Parts: sequence; C-alpha cells; structure tokens
Amino acid sequence: MSKSIRSVLVPLTHAALAVAVLISAADLRAQGSDDLRDPREVHLRNVRQLTFGGQNAEAYWAFDGSQIIFQRTPPEGGCDQIFIMNPDGSDVREVSTGKGRTTCSYFFPAGDKIIYASTHHWSEMCPADPDMSQGYVWGLFPTYDLFIADPDGSNVQQLTHTFGYDAEATISPTGDKIVFTSMRDGDLELYTMNLDGSDVRRITDRLGYDGGAFFSPDGSKIVWRASYPTEDRAVQDYKDLLAQGMIRPSALEVFVANADGSGQTQVTDNGAANFGPFFHPSGEKIIFSSNYGDPTGREFELWMINVDGTGLEQITFSEEFDGFPMFSPDGKYLLFGSNRNGAQVGDTNVFIAEWVDSP
Repeated sequence: MSKSIRSVLVPLTHAALAVAVLISAADLRAQGSDDLRDPREVHLRNVRQLTFGGQNAEAYWAFDGSQIIFQRTPPEGGCDQIFIMNPDGSDVREVSTGKGRTTCSYFFPAGDKIIYASTHHWSEMCPADPDMSQGYVWGLFPTYDLFIADPDGSNVQQLTHTFGYDAEATISPTGDKIVFTSMRDGDLELYTMNLDGSDVRRITDRLGYDGGAFFSPDGSKIVWRASYPTEDRAVQDYKDLLAQGMIRPSALEVFVANADGSGQTQVTDNGAANFGPFFHPSGEKIIFSSNYGDPTGREFELWMINVDGTGLEQITFSEEFDGFPMFSPDGKYLLFGSNRNGAQVGDTNVFIAEWVDSP
C-alpha cells in the first residue's frame, strides 16, 4: 500500500522523464525563502522545494545524508516508481525497474543497497486502483514483495516470497534489522527480519492494521501507525475490506514499542488519521502527520509530540497537505511532502527545511 498522497494517500506512479524535476542548486537557493513557509512555522527555516509537478512523496534520507530516495508519479500519470536525488534536488534518476507498481523505498545503513516493495515480478502492468464505492480506502495489493538492489537500480533481488502484501519496509540505524508490514498470517502485522531476509519474526498480534514503522535513532524502539477496531461493526467492516484487499484509514493512532515489539504504548489518542510518524533525533519526541482538529478531515499538518503522549505541538500551517516527515541524520534538516506551491491543484512535492529545534 502506497503511503503517498493524492487526497491523502494514493499510490505514486512511473516517471517517464525524470529530467522534468531536475533543479540546480542556484535555483534552490533562490527559492529557499520564507515564501514557502507560513510565519507560524517557527521550527522551519529556508524552506526549499525539491520536486515540481505530479505526485512526489515518501522521501527518505540515506543514513549519511548524501542522498534522498522517494516515489514519483509524473503529471501525465502512470504507475509509481522509485527515484534517488541529491539533497538539493539535482541528479534525479529512476532506480526501480519501471514496471509494475512500487512503494516504500529506503536505504541500507551502509548505503550500498536500497529496499522497496514492487509488483513487477507478477505483471509489468499497474495493478488496478482500489474500488472507492465503499468510501475512501487503501489498496493492499497482494502481489507486493520486497526487493533489494544496488543504489543505481541494478542487481535486483527478491527478498520476500509470500503472496499477500509485503511492504512498508524500513531499516534500523544499527544495520541489523528490517521492519515491515505483511499479511502473511491473515492480518496486517509488523514483522522484523535480518537484512538478508532470514529470521522473520512477527512482533505485533492485535486485530487491525499495523504499518509504517520506523526505528528510533539508536535502533532500540519502533514507532508506527495502527488501527485496532473494537466495536463489532468496526471489526466486521475491517474484516470485510481486508478480504477484498483494502482497509479504511480514517482513524489511525501512533504507537511506540521496543524493537522486538514488547512494551507497546499508545502515543496519540485523538481519533484522527495520524500517520507517517518518525522519531526526533533525540529519540524523545515523534513528528507525524494528522488531520487532527480539521472538521473536514482533509487538511493534514505536521505535529510533534513527546513519546509519552504529552506536549502536542503543531509544526506546519499550510492549510493543505503536509506529510511524510523525516529528519536528516544530523538533525539539521527536515524532509516532508506537501501540496504547497503546487503547479496544479493536488500536486504533492518534496520539500526540505532547516530545522529550528528551539525557536
């Protein structure tokens, strides 16, 4: 399931011409100004736009901060594919196969490999979008498996071989474990495995969706989004949609736990759609996207909260979508996806800002 946005989360698609999003460092300096920042966004400074047009999101840093990996759908449509670029938005190149649908890419800590989910081994065509006649839903394409490759896209190797959705993989900074979401046991649970795909262990066990997990800076904990239905009607709705390869993401809360899944603790409890959580470099706070406080449910902003659920603070005020936040390894910059400054209504682009910890 893609975590990218077109009316909250729609799979990103294949970019036919990566050159269309190239931008020079000089152009970035010219655009790095308060023109792209609301005055209330006091934690952000020198906001710069890295991509231009289409759907660009789920942008994640390499562990040494030298590159950014992300998903892209060009304005003309197609199927989402994986790209890498420099932190100034230059040297954009496609690194997935250009076939099927891809999602959820990430660098290995050593920088010598990348990981992403793809359907290309089942079909070169894009899988059909989910049926929205039952309301807003995410598609859980059962043909997603995890693949690793060299950073230039070569030497592609399949890491998982279980039919039924394997995706949303990220890697511990300690370089020993991958955490990912899978339906291999009939429900959407979190699993860990070694970097070579061995020693697969299930680490969550409640009925409902567990996904989008990231490790803490020291690798000792994970943070993720989850939805655990309890009322009979909600449980039946979840099971019915799951049987059709879909879920309804209207209510997601943020959770933390030890890296092995023990000590699970709920961080948010606001009934909103909270997603894309990522640890602050201190490991003591979490930044995430949420439509909390918006009566329409369509406006998503970035928020920050302490790991114990206190100290909620709004970070962005764009009155459009902001999501997928990730701090640079040195904590000096924040990557995020946003609809701000789009060439077309609904465009989602990747932005970078200097992070001001104590404004």
